[in-house]
Amino acid sequence: MDKKTILVVDDQDLMRESLQESLERSGYAVRAFGSGKEAVKSFLEGGFDAVITDLKMPEMSGIELLNRCKQMAPDVPVIVITAFGTVETAVQAMKQGAFDYIKKPFEPDEIDIVLRNAVERRALMAENEYLRARVADDKEISFIVGESEAMKALVAEMEKIAATSSTILLYGESGTGKEVVARSIHAKSPRAGKPFLAVNCAALSAGLLESELFGHEKGAFTGADRMRKGRFELANGGTLLLDEVSEIDINLQAKLLRVLQEREFERVGSSDTRKADVRVIATTNRDLTKAVREGKFREDLYFRLNVLPLRVPPLRERIEDIPELVAHFIEKCGAMVGRRLKGIAPNALRKLEEYHWPGNVRELENIIERAAVLAAGDRLDLCDISPSLDRTRMLSAANEVEITTVDEMERKLIVAVLERFDWHQKRSAEVLGIGVRTLRDKMKKWDLRPARQKMPA
Repeated sequence: MDKKTILVVDDQDLMRESLQESLERSGYAVRAFGSGKEAVKSFLEGGFDAVITDLKMPEMSGIELLNRCKQMAPDVPVIVITAFGTVETAVQAMKQGAFDYIKKPFEPDEIDIVLRNAVERRALMAENEYLRARVADDKEISFIVGESEAMKALVAEMEKIAATSSTILLYGESGTGKEVVARSIHAKSPRAGKPFLAVNCAALSAGLLESELFGHEKGAFTGADRMRKGRFELANGGTLLLDEVSEIDINLQAKLLRVLQEREFERVGSSDTRKADVRVIATTNRDLTKAVREGKFREDLYFRLNVLPLRVPPLRERIEDIPELVAHFIEKCGAMVGRRLKGIAPNALRKLEEYHWPGNVRELENIIERAAVLAAGDRLDLCDISPSLDRTRMLSAANEVEITTVDEMERKLIVAVLERFDWHQKRSAEVLGIGVRTLRDKMKKWDLRPARQKMPA
């Protein structure tokens, strides 16, 4: 079991040294200081499991120190001790967030019990936070399916880079399974026992994404009614996936670059610098070198992300993996819909192998899931999967109308796809092969909205 580290603060030398000696005999690592200002500097470095502070001290009181600690790390319990205890002081300390309040003189056993409870509670809260993050961001254990030469080459590269902590850039078309690859790399790495968190950079505005990545202090902006840790803090020791990294606002890219270079950051609304022991894996379906030339992506950030580039092949380059993928998705989707499926008819499988898969593995999974829900029998037949293979016909139909300009052709195609997916922007963007932000810009340009949202003339 790891030795817990306790920060002890008391301006009286005898009391401080006595408390330090007692705690070290109990198996704790202790760092002791005679003033609150010294303690704050040490606390900023992190690594403390609890704080024990005297209440009445010159320059910075125990209450002031308590407030500073709670601003910097609200999860670290603070125990206040004093020889000047009153009910009013105790109530004030507890209201400010103290874990407990002990009056001098006290027995060593008394402080041991309170400290043990504080440390155990903090460990439980950290475990709950980690499990919530895993439920939200790690909904399934991902593994690589396929024995094609393309996938064997990919897996071989993954094995080489998993053991490192270097930044990885996964590039490839939408739907190829870049997140699955990222999760698999994490599972094979020394960080496997730590969190794996993912952020979709295209789904959030610049302001929200900054808060999501770095966290924010209470009152940092309108609606920030409490302190919130960002993904770099929550993923400490583990891996952070930046999905669609090309969509990050150019101004926010500078802050991301600093984290990658210096391994430190500040929460929004705070000047306190925090360390970030996080491996970053970024994904993109764009040509980042082109984005750099166009001034849409920082060149220095591109080089920092492109330390270990890894290409995830499209499904059309690994057609021989389709039978294994289909079997995997049938088992997975069958369990999800609560029915046991025996497989797929040969002619249906052949139809899937002949398709050109613009949506890649994600499109295949969606087709199998839809077929699993609607199939009349206990196996998937041609009639179950054929209706889903109409994407090409749908796109062709959009181009059969009279078109006068390329701009108009693009608008009509986007409208057709949006209507196809009931104006679901993320799914439509995936099918179109563009980012969600790009799709929103185009919708704004042409004032594209569902008919139900338009006001009558």
